[in-house]
Amino acid sequence: MLRIIDLKGGSWLRYDPTWLPVEEADALLTALLAEVAWEERTIVALGQEIVQPRLMGWAGELPYRYSGQTLPPRAAGPALAAIQARIEAAAATSFNHAVLNRYRDGRDHIARHADNEPELGREPLIAALSLGATRSFVLELKRRRAVKRTLRLPHGSLLIMGGALQHQWRHSLPKAPPETGERINLTLRWLRGPPGWRAEPPSWQREPTTP
Repeated sequence: MLRIIDLKGGSWLRYDPTWLPVEEADALLTALLAEVAWEERTIVALGQEIVQPRLMGWAGELPYRYSGQTLPPRAAGPALAAIQARIEAAAATSFNHAVLNRYRDGRDHIARHADNEPELGREPLIAALSLGATRSFVLELKRRRAVKRTLRLPHGSLLIMGGALQHQWRHSLPKAPPETGERINLTLRWLRGPPGWRAEPPSWQREPTTP
């Protein structure tokens, strides 16, 4: 069962460490490893191009742009489409884009960041399913970096991030011992439009029109 973790200030998590039974999680991990077109991609970080320390795949109806790269539309395979439907039911919402990060061992990681692209909207809801080796997920408050929360994400766990979290916190998956096993993190989100999309300002902020 998903339990709520209140991070205050309008930020929250919902978390179930045993959301997917082990046998199903094992089968899904095997299916996604075979089904997804895994790529080693380059991003822009601190003004420099770097190769991401992990492999990634994706699927979605719209292109998604972050860190200087654009992921073009791509159809989901059957295993991904099936688990997306189940996560949508658990989260009581719809998603139209999936990003899958594949951590080959403990050296693969992701630096602290926030998923706050404009096309995700003001308070995006992002669901993350972990498969494979257990890794630490670290949250760091933007205005007070000493304030941190760490969750261990085991095989089959589901984490949902919501409210103001992407604007108040950053998150990361730090390095682990090199012998740590393989892991896939599947994240789902709703893109409100293509790269560059902006929400229409409220009526009181719009320029008056001439009759």
